[in-house]
Amino acid sequence: MVLTTVGGLLTFCGMARKLRVEYPGAVYHVMNRGDRREAIFKDDADRERFLETLGETCAKTGWQAHALCLMGNHFHLVVETPQGNLVAGMKWFLGTYTARFNRRHKLFGHLFSGRYKALVVDGSGNGYLKAVCDYVHLNPARAKLLKPGQALRTYQWSSWPEYLKLPGKRWSWLRMDRLLGEYRIPKDSAAGRRELERAVEERRAAETGADYKAIRRGWCFGATEFRKELLEQMTERMGAEHYGAERLETAEAKAERIIAAELKRCKWDEAELAKRAKGDLRKVAIAGRLREETMVSVVWIAERLKLGTASYLNNRLYRWRKGLWEKREVEWIIPRTDPSAITCFRVRESPSPRAP
Repeated sequence: MVLTTVGGLLTFCGMARKLRVEYPGAVYHVMNRGDRREAIFKDDADRERFLETLGETCAKTGWQAHALCLMGNHFHLVVETPQGNLVAGMKWFLGTYTARFNRRHKLFGHLFSGRYKALVVDGSGNGYLKAVCDYVHLNPARAKLLKPGQALRTYQWSSWPEYLKLPGKRWSWLRMDRLLGEYRIPKDSAAGRRELERAVEERRAAETGADYKAIRRGWCFGATEFRKELLEQMTERMGAEHYGAERLETAEAKAERIIAAELKRCKWDEAELAKRAKGDLRKVAIAGRLREETMVSVVWIAERLKLGTASYLNNRLYRWRKGLWEKREVEWIIPRTDPSAITCFRVRESPSPRAP
């Protein structure tokens, strides 16, 4: 599935893989490893070539890099895409570097291991961009490539030393003002750069392994409202071929919207839902709608709607689908002609057949 950007809207790209979210001004933490975890740089000339290729990519795409770190068999990049063109840019960037690497070393085939990871980052100025940039810049220390007393600036293959240079001597495609702003440093001056270095070295000394779990494992890193806005626009565009945390989260978000609508229709609140018996047919009907319209599991539905065990709910759903209800049981159903709503109806005098 490939949806192109129209009028500044989100673009979703993918085919039997994780969803790519693109929109103008999006910020990403991008990471990719070498195939079979092998090195993607054999020497410093390769690293220079990688930086050169990234600079060309930024010139072609309008990207603005906020942080970068080259490790032995992988790289980290925090990049902003004013034109909403991450996918096209990464295709050219990785393909071009791979061709140059292979040509120089007389090799052929894949250099990188599958698709790159692209974490969408909340760039609204509330600390998420700072956290991601810190994560990238502190990689050499976490990997023990620096001695305990050795300054972070001594690691050459990172954007961190660039931050500490005079503006005219930095990479032209490195954008520094956003990180300075999130550190509340008003000016790119010698004093401002000293304050930035002091703050990041303090962060280095205080960090723990749990600090960056959401960055390592998530698909989105940001405030609740930021995440919800992305999910709202992703829900209807995600196909069955997509997988991963973003698909699970969009499925749950859609399920919660359905539950909220049906509770309102039933004039129930969460307390009333919990009080109702696990076999309440209205609860079973809501469960049936969730199974038909979302990808959430029976286990999730049973727990969320207080419907007992998954096996019990599966039995009730089977009877609901087949219409195997006794007269005394039937009060509410989801009509097959209108699966978007639960409707109350009067049962006929002749009862439905019993379940076998």
